[in-house]
Amino acid sequence: MLNIAEGSGRVTNKDRRSFMINARGSTFECVAIVDFLFSQNEVSDAFHQEIKSGYEEISKMLYAMIKNLE
Repeated sequence: MLNIAEGSGRVTNKDRRSFMINARGSTFECVAIVDFLFSQNEVSDAFHQEIKSGYEEISKMLYAMIKNLE
């Protein structure tokens, strides 16, 4: 979220695109954390699937934003 906010304030599309790429990378980091928590039985299967589904949607939106800035 912070990468998107900071990138929105950038003047050039190249700079904005860079922040969107970082935001997408952060999304994958969050998925790794949720996967780890699930493997340690710290979160339920339902929560795990719900969160991963949300992150997948976010990743797709960021990918579209990145492509639009090329």
